[in-house]
Amino acid sequence: MNAAEKVLDRNTLKEKVDSLHKAGKRVVFTNGCFDLIHIGHIRLLQTAREKGDCLVVAVNSDSSVQQIKEPGRPLMPEGERAEVVAALGCVDWVTIFVEPDPLVLIRLLTPDVLVKGTDWSEEEIVGAPDVREAGGQVLRIPLVPEISTSVILEKVRTAAPSSKT
Repeated sequence: MNAAEKVLDRNTLKEKVDSLHKAGKRVVFTNGCFDLIHIGHIRLLQTAREKGDCLVVAVNSDSSVQQIKEPGRPLMPEGERAEVVAALGCVDWVTIFVEPDPLVLIRLLTPDVLVKGTDWSEEEIVGAPDVREAGGQVLRIPLVPEISTSVILEKVRTAAPSSKT
């Protein structure tokens, strides 16, 4: 299956997740912007995948990223970001969400495990109460120190020669 085929609309994804649940499979869910894929993303996604039978990744839409990140983001359009994430071997399915956060999607899919990085406190993890109430688990995975898209962008800005007028 090519990466683009792993990017699903939420209704198709719901059918797949329901089928997995009926088969007794454990579904893991995480989300993010995934603007520039880096080692921190890879390690978080690989660790998340180890926590269940299927890893679903929800990617923020362009409009969603614009609401939560600094001006100029996202760098890459949502369809490309979703396809890049889908190309990773540890990722089973990807969907794009337009809301500011993935709560509606989490409630729709009812994952068995909700994963975020340790940059999120337990109280800040959107959907955590819903997942726990449904009998699921919320896990915080340690981040790779000093690695983020924002840090990488700042390094690029610093390394770029200044323009002369």
